[in-house]
Amino acid sequence: MATRTLTKFVYNKVQTNLIRPNLASSTKFFSSTAPAASAANYEFIKVDKAGANQNVGLITLNRPKALNALCNGLMTEVAKAIDTLEADKSVGAIVITGSEKAFAAGADIKEMQNNTYSQTISGNFLSHWNRVAESTKPVIAAVNGYALGGGCELAMMCDIIYAGEKAKFGQPEILIGTIPGAGGTQRLPRYVGKSKAMEIVLTGDQVTAQDAEKMGLVSKIFPPDQLVNEAVKLGEKIAKNSPLIVAMCKESVNTAFETTLREGLHFEKRSFHGTFATKDRKEGMTAFIEKRPPNFIAE
Repeated sequence: MATRTLTKFVYNKVQTNLIRPNLASSTKFFSSTAPAASAANYEFIKVDKAGANQNVGLITLNRPKALNALCNGLMTEVAKAIDTLEADKSVGAIVITGSEKAFAAGADIKEMQNNTYSQTISGNFLSHWNRVAESTKPVIAAVNGYALGGGCELAMMCDIIYAGEKAKFGQPEILIGTIPGAGGTQRLPRYVGKSKAMEIVLTGDQVTAQDAEKMGLVSKIFPPDQLVNEAVKLGEKIAKNSPLIVAMCKESVNTAFETTLREGLHFEKRSFHGTFATKDRKEGMTAFIEKRPPNFIAE
């Protein structure tokens, strides 16, 4: 029986044109050869490698009957997949996606319905969801369909959000008597500003992909059947750079959201100075002067 999700709660209140599931046909997918990353080891997700050089990890949320509701088991598997892909030196970037109908319809309401305050406190409920945001490798969200509640929060944990033309974003927790608990009230204002964030979390209204792009929540919009392919292309482009320097650059950008401008500028400058201790910085500049492609070795 399909799990009741936050999206299903508000489904009848909002007129939404859904699109049929259809994976991007032009993307080359390859199953990972690493046993821990094999799709056979997961119940709620699929893990593959994509791209011509198999250097982009692809995590596909796979609970179709529940519109990819984020149950504890699914998020535990996502964390495991991030661990595996992060340890795989051949992977330069990671893409997280769902189906064309739903990226993720929200947290699993049925699973948490009878939780108590003491249980959530003692168990540090939802803490393991942060693993996505803590990845040292860039993570790209490819969002088609619904990204509501926990689904929107999962997308915001990623470094870049690409959206399909019919994607819907929102934080409708207020409609069921609670508030976002996995970053909705914290990351959303950093993306779209206080006024827009307040409007979204206090009304539970959904936001179109086009409005999300205008707000700065989404980087680019694509036709639904091209979305995953475009996200993989972005991952491939990132993966051409030094993974060591990519990680340093990602950390520096994230620091901008955690500290003051003065402290952030100091961190950036010291990180920039630190690149001069790497072989890849030397190779990159040498290759530029010699007018040839660089050969980065992650050192």
